[in-house]
Amino acid sequence: MTLWSPFLVRTSDIDNSLTKLYLDKADESWTSEVETFDFVIISAGQWFFRPALYYEKGQIVGCHKCERRKIKDLSYYYGYRKAFRTALRTIASLEGYRGVTFLRTFSPAHFENAEWNKGGSCERTRPYSKEQMRFDGYIFETYKTQVEEFRTARKVARKRGLKFLMMDTTEIMLRRPDGHPNNHVWHAVNQNVTHSDCVHWCLPGPIDTWNEFLFHMLKMHSKKSFVS
Repeated sequence: MTLWSPFLVRTSDIDNSLTKLYLDKADESWTSEVETFDFVIISAGQWFFRPALYYEKGQIVGCHKCERRKIKDLSYYYGYRKAFRTALRTIASLEGYRGVTFLRTFSPAHFENAEWNKGGSCERTRPYSKEQMRFDGYIFETYKTQVEEFRTARKVARKRGLKFLMMDTTEIMLRRPDGHPNNHVWHAVNQNVTHSDCVHWCLPGPIDTWNEFLFHMLKMHSKKSFVS
């Protein structure tokens, strides 16, 4: 089952350009479903770059790129950290949950020469070499934020006898700029503009690697045998 919750926490839209994130309230669209699951794989990433207002205890505590007076810009790292903290600890506290929880780490985009809406593209046809790859900047900071919250939540989960595991896929996904469909799929609504899609994995290679990795991780931690 795939449960759609790109921010992991409760949200409400002000308009198409700004979203309210209730950082201390997990999204019921997934928490109401997973209590009886054997495995839960949790991930989130690119949506947090969007402008957002941050709420905690029902009050605005700051924002990310909201450009509103008297509201402090806390950066998206703040919202990202708090959302994962809430999501992971919610799973650990579900009364009937006895499953295995996996965090799949951040999968970076591969835009080059410009941002996604300013002509950025992903036209590479080969993986990065070790010399070309840069696991730093916002990619590393986003990854580090996830890992720190995961390690803290894992300690809480262990006290309940729950298993929290990490699918550390950030670096291997970063190596594959050749796996995107480039500018042949995404046309902006009501605009004569075509954007490159340098985020989603739509070509063979990276996604095959991910599926194989997932299969073996689940097989390792399953009490039942898998049939491939």
